Amino acid sequence: MKASDLFVKCLEKEGIEYIFGVPGEENADFMMSLEKSSIIKFILCRHEQGAAFMAEIYGRLTGNPAGCLGTLGPGATNLITGVADANMDRAPILVLTGQGSSMRLHKESHQVMDVVGMFDPVTKWAHSIRHEKTIPEVIRKAVRLSRTEKPGAVLIELPEDIAKHDTSSEPIEPVRFRRSVPDDKAVDLAWEAMKCSKRPVILAGNGCIRRRAAAQLRKFCEATGIGVISTFMAKGCVDMDEDYCLYTIGLQGKDFVYQAVEGADTIITIGFDMVEYHPLLWNPAGAKQVIHIDFLPAEIDENYHPAFEMIGDLAHSLWMLNERVGAEGKLPGWDFSAQRQARLSMAAEFAEYKDDDQSGLVRPQKVLWDTREVLDRDGVLLSDVGAHKMWIARHFQCHEPNTCLIPNGFCSMGFALPGAIAASMIAPNRQVIAISGDAGFLMNVQEMETANRFNCNLVAMVWEDHAYGLIAWKQQNEFGRHTELSFGNPDWAQLAAAFNWHHHRVEDSTLVADTLRQALKERGPSLVVVPIDYRENSILTDRLGNIEFSI
Repeated sequence: MKASDLFVKCLEKEGIEYIFGVPGEENADFMMSLEKSSIIKFILCRHEQGAAFMAEIYGRLTGNPAGCLGTLGPGATNLITGVADANMDRAPILVLTGQGSSMRLHKESHQVMDVVGMFDPVTKWAHSIRHEKTIPEVIRKAVRLSRTEKPGAVLIELPEDIAKHDTSSEPIEPVRFRRSVPDDKAVDLAWEAMKCSKRPVILAGNGCIRRRAAAQLRKFCEATGIGVISTFMAKGCVDMDEDYCLYTIGLQGKDFVYQAVEGADTIITIGFDMVEYHPLLWNPAGAKQVIHIDFLPAEIDENYHPAFEMIGDLAHSLWMLNERVGAEGKLPGWDFSAQRQARLSMAAEFAEYKDDDQSGLVRPQKVLWDTREVLDRDGVLLSDVGAHKMWIARHFQCHEPNTCLIPNGFCSMGFALPGAIAASMIAPNRQVIAISGDAGFLMNVQEMETANRFNCNLVAMVWEDHAYGLIAWKQQNEFGRHTELSFGNPDWAQLAAAFNWHHHRVEDSTLVADTLRQALKERGPSLVVVPIDYRENSILTDRLGNIEFSI
């Protein structure tokens, strides 16, 4: 068979369901082979960056990789931002790029560049196929690496001449392996340290949104009562309605949730990535006893020096702890008073503007209260990057894992709209809402056509302030003023009509919930524009002190 046919058959054998992308001349053979597949769906996008974000969301929602495809040169460079975002946020994806003939890669040649070298810093592995017989091994290795904890991006480059070669090779049958588990002695030591502490608290990170891990974490908390503080990416690892849910940390060093950290003598980090919220911000003196539970050993950092580590499969690690909890006759009399107060204080913050009737501009708190009220328990909210992300991180809480998707490592704008398209395809029976600023939405606005072409049921909510609001907030906070950051916007109604979207504009706070309900019932994509009252940014800063913008 032709090498490009073998490539597709290997992807089918691995269970790849979607490839999002923009093809070019140098991957034409691959596209012809892909067209014959009855298993893999190719989603033609309007920009490679959008394709990469779509593949990222597929990986985050399913735990399995999807492909994002671009041609050589500018196709590959257009992919890289979304790929870097996926890799840093631990989403498994396959990056598939074309390349010029291997006969011209050694010299200056049209559109030829070192794609593998360019992608090396933002992938777990990047490889160019140099012989058609290696295709089965390369794809098997790539998929395994992308899925292996911590998950991430893997690049495979296929030169155009090799794609045309004949080969007698066959796909390799995938064999899944069971992850290693912690040593019993390590678990015993960690559990003893927890029992000896007086005020333990859990800091849950990205690893906790794996469904098996979340289930075991909930069992542990129900048995012990130890509170869980989530990073932005761990939202939903425990149900927001449970008393042991202490909401999220990462926005502001002296926020109410931080009081629970400050009052704790032991911090149990579970599935925590340092990129989520640096330990310098929550353990500046290094005085807290830290117990590290994760798939991988702790990153070396002067502010993160765990006394105990449990390394291995996270769900199994928590199961081992639950076995020890169950064997205890009586649990220690831990002091959770600071945790209870933090939860009460934050809950009051969430509800403060739930009945707000302001018109003209709508407060962020009101929008997010109503969004939470309208969205189903398993509905998916995607946040772009901007000032709105800060409000979503603090005020929007979740019932289930992977129901609030925030880019938090690489933090790329333009994430939410293409991500919502992928979410609506993967989970067509679930509600999907993307929240973007007017700046972030327009960065991948071309994907409105993709959403219309596939009749995606999604709501894209744009918080309009005619400026790069997050940068203005930061500059104002640091310098007492900000540079010129304002810009114009399109006529949103005409933009929606041009792409055959539904359109709504909400300037009355009392109409936010009803408008969202209507938009969610509409068939096809819907644009909801909300003029947002970002005067609340400085009010929040004045109340709580300096906002941490390192996220």
